[in-house]
Amino acid sequence: MTEVASSVVLQVLGQKAEDLDKPIFDYIVNVLADEDFDFGIDGEAAVDAVGDLMVDSGCVMDESECRAVCSTLCEKFGKHGLVKPKPVIRSLAAPMRMFDGMDEEEVPKKKPEVIDGPLLTERDKLKLERKKRKDERQREAQYLKHLEEMEAVRAGMPAISVNHNNDSSGPVVRDIHLENFNISVGGRDLIVDGVVTLSFGRHYGLVGRNGTGKTTFLRHLAMHAIDGIPKNCQILHVEQEVVGDEITALQCVLNCDVERTYLMEEEARLMSLQTDLDVDVPNGKANGHLNGEVNKDVISHRLEEIYKRLEIIDAYSAESRAASILAGLSFSPEMQRKATKTFSGGWRMRIALARALFIEPDLLLLDEPTNHLDLHAVLWLESYLLKWPKTFIVVSHAREFLNTVVTDIIHLQGQQLTTYKGNYDVFERTREEQLKNQHKAFEANERTRSHMQAFIDKFRYNAKRASLVQSRIKALDRLGIVDEVVNDPDYKFEFPTPDDRPGPPIISFSDASFGYPGGPLLFKNLNFGIDLDSRIAMVGPNGIGKSTILKLISGELQPSSGTVFRSAKVRIAVFSQHHVDGLDLSSNPLLYMMRCYPGVPEQKLRAHLGSFGITGNLALQPMYTLSGGQKSRVAFSKITFRKPHLLLLDEPSNHLDLDAVEALIQGLVLFQGGILMVSHDEHLISGSVDELWVVSEGRVSPFNGTFGDYKKFLQST
Repeated sequence: MTEVASSVVLQVLGQKAEDLDKPIFDYIVNVLADEDFDFGIDGEAAVDAVGDLMVDSGCVMDESECRAVCSTLCEKFGKHGLVKPKPVIRSLAAPMRMFDGMDEEEVPKKKPEVIDGPLLTERDKLKLERKKRKDERQREAQYLKHLEEMEAVRAGMPAISVNHNNDSSGPVVRDIHLENFNISVGGRDLIVDGVVTLSFGRHYGLVGRNGTGKTTFLRHLAMHAIDGIPKNCQILHVEQEVVGDEITALQCVLNCDVERTYLMEEEARLMSLQTDLDVDVPNGKANGHLNGEVNKDVISHRLEEIYKRLEIIDAYSAESRAASILAGLSFSPEMQRKATKTFSGGWRMRIALARALFIEPDLLLLDEPTNHLDLHAVLWLESYLLKWPKTFIVVSHAREFLNTVVTDIIHLQGQQLTTYKGNYDVFERTREEQLKNQHKAFEANERTRSHMQAFIDKFRYNAKRASLVQSRIKALDRLGIVDEVVNDPDYKFEFPTPDDRPGPPIISFSDASFGYPGGPLLFKNLNFGIDLDSRIAMVGPNGIGKSTILKLISGELQPSSGTVFRSAKVRIAVFSQHHVDGLDLSSNPLLYMMRCYPGVPEQKLRAHLGSFGITGNLALQPMYTLSGGQKSRVAFSKITFRKPHLLLLDEPSNHLDLDAVEALIQGLVLFQGGILMVSHDEHLISGSVDELWVVSEGRVSPFNGTFGDYKKFLQST
């Protein structure tokens, strides 16, 4: 049937049909050849179904020609027997009564459903409404209080700058020993009787489930809120982006060196004063010859001291070092001279990271440093941290990043901190072996105890064996107890399977170009398609336009020229890199879902939240108390409730812990739909997609090779 329909369309459209892109031509043929499709009168339904597409693709000039072509197609399809005959409508010869032959007894009315509990009066309804408003006000007040507390915490962070006098305020900081400390938030214990030693020069990766307290631990370290941290130990936590103002990005980094900045300003002031004296003395304007000479001598002496100090603190190489760090984080020379207020939040976060690397504190704390970086910047940061001479702790969801930069792993689980030697892969193997041995020891211990206890119970009252029973009781006391292995509950990401499956093409770009108003073209003549079997990852530098392509696909943006075709039946879910901004943090996950999908039963929403690991009390917890990864899972729940056919994911692994990334990979592998993601997470990409697309120079082109090959290509260039 499709072959006949294809030949009819070719016959009617002629050369124009042959010039059409194959996905568009196939779509028109499939729509018209569908056995349930009705052409309507003179092909009106065909105009509604494919008319806009035919005009946009250029196979007809305008709407009038489109109507004529659709009318011809209707006629031709009819001749080939492809149009279903319309059912014949007959009129009745005589009127008839619909109830003839039915029982004349009155049908009993349906009994009203019995409602459990008393009926609500208007007064009760008003009371419930007032209580609801009161609860909302309380949630809002608690959220505002939380924001004030966070501001107070940030204000209490000690100011950190480049320290050129390590020996002036105490001995040089080497190892840091922290013992028997507790950390709790809002009455909930996160770490109990914690013990950890941070050896000088070691690079630590802090891992653990979302919500266990990793970021809170780093904050307590930065605030010196744990006993055992030396007072002269410089600790810097990279958590907040820099404030946007008129200062350039380069100067913002250089201003961290307070002593250098002060000396340079004093040098400029003295040089200006010296120039004024040189001009004033020959003109007789100085207060006597001697006074002029004394002033010049004092200035010269002070300038000499300044130059010596600037040389000691290596001030003259500071600018090139700062510029080198910014360049490594993908700041071009032009960008380094721009005011910080012109940058987005992600780029200002990079400036904050550059400041931290420039300062070189005694203990550097990095919380998800790769979240705002592209792959090129991540590779540079890896090489920079490998040479880091002091101690740092990093929290990251990127397995390959941890494998490259850390020497030790600190595992936060069950309110305890445990340190392991080696990178993340070594930690996984070591921990797996430990758990296996512990499980064996537990089973052996239980068998021995059970055997002894059975002997004791059997012969407890036997006088002949009293001595044997007593020896068994003592042996049982000496045996001790081996703790049972307690594993974290399994994570899960269960993406719902769509009930229907639209035919191809799902998404089709035909010579699509795009540029923001007043700016240059970002993309020119894009031609590609996406269907329900697509598994694609897009890679490229930040700012190249990857997120813009996702917006063009979803329909949030429209092309400047060319066409972007979206099937009318396809449902698209978009996970944004800044998804947390869209969440109502004063609400809880369940209430948030109820507001997004009013009328849906609470139990159904709870079940859907549970499919992404938001279960039990977690679904009723205020969202400002959730970790970044838990908020991500709430966002996943929201966007997938309508069972989408296509997932557009912008950095989906950001904020997730390593176990959650594994669960995300498994969920994406089982998902029965199309996937297009923007990510630089090698483990996520390798485990969940089949194709790699590179975005560069206004083009989107397939990359022949693996993600590892792409990394090697970047390193070679």
